[in-house]
Amino acid sequence: MAAKRIAVIGGGLIGLATAYKLLLKYPALQVQLFEKEDGPGFHQSGRNSGVLHCGLYYEPGSLKARLAVEGIREMTAFCREHDITHEICGKVVLAANQQQNETLRGLAKRGEANGLQGLKMLSKAELRQREPMVQATEALLVPEEGITDYKGVMNKLVALIEDRGGKVHFNSPVWSVNQTPAGEITIQTATQSHNFDRLVSCTGLHSDRTYKGFTGKKEPLRIVPFRGEYLSFKPEFNDMVNHLIYPVPDIKYPFLGVHFTRMVSGEREVGPNAVLAFKREGYTNSDINLKDTLESLTYVGFLNFLRKNFTFAMGEFVSSLSMASFIAKAKVMIPEVEASMLVKGSAGVRAQAMSSSGKLLMDFSVEREGNQIHVLNAPSPGATSSLAIASFILRNYLIDIE
Repeated sequence: MAAKRIAVIGGGLIGLATAYKLLLKYPALQVQLFEKEDGPGFHQSGRNSGVLHCGLYYEPGSLKARLAVEGIREMTAFCREHDITHEICGKVVLAANQQQNETLRGLAKRGEANGLQGLKMLSKAELRQREPMVQATEALLVPEEGITDYKGVMNKLVALIEDRGGKVHFNSPVWSVNQTPAGEITIQTATQSHNFDRLVSCTGLHSDRTYKGFTGKKEPLRIVPFRGEYLSFKPEFNDMVNHLIYPVPDIKYPFLGVHFTRMVSGEREVGPNAVLAFKREGYTNSDINLKDTLESLTYVGFLNFLRKNFTFAMGEFVSSLSMASFIAKAKVMIPEVEASMLVKGSAGVRAQAMSSSGKLLMDFSVEREGNQIHVLNAPSPGATSSLAIASFILRNYLIDIE
């Protein structure tokens, strides 16, 4: 029998995009979305820097690379169609030494293999014209990248879901999920129970826990939360940054390093670092949850990661405690940056999937268990790719709902 009732758990970008795409393709479906907060995108989706990533860094042929390229084009079209503030302003990626020059050229080849267009190594004069304050040994222009208002995207998705007959339940944490032998799924919230034929879980920072809790099976991976902290330029120093300015990243890690971002609001940010968060939704050093902290610190995967990457981890931790250490990373690209130009900015927590060996899992990961589909790992560029990820879920995991 065809599925008619679909539950989506999680009101971030991927959950909202999935509910929207379901109703767009199957208008007769009964789609309900459950979100524990009182609005969309309170966590990863609403706390990123608003960058549209186009797929420069990702392993060619990986799911992340394919969906990043597909995703930025679809997200840009969505913003254009619905008059959501955005700009394809491009970014520059800067090398600071000979070794990074070689890495940068490798990134350019990787971007071309992923289908990016218009990549260009800039001359000193071209770089100076674009970003007068920066210094670099070499610079790569990535013209397809940009910035957008992801909160505006989410608000529009909520409206579109409701316009198409879907229901969005805020303040509705899911207490339990049970699946009968026949495959019917019962969701229990604080106030009532609901029955469904399929469930799509898009719970971000809690994806491993919800997989285990909803399916009753061991989670295939573990989430370790890493907080990223930003500083904001005082308005009188906004002219230090014109567009997007990134360093050559250490390709061993999924973090892109301290970079400069022009937001759609006109503000300029610098950051983030990547430090272990003591709470899965902990946005300051004082946000501590004993269960979350012990779970991370006693996980064999995190201990293996720390053992193999101690210098990196300590450097990031120091940058969380010391503004001077944080700014030193920014000065590599813009030497004139000073602490007096900056104030404390926003922070977000990245749901970083990690294996028991301590390997950081880079690619997107979706698993199906019975009539449940779980988005287990969707880090950056998950926001950019959200509409494409939703289409991927429909194509590969919900083909039996017609």
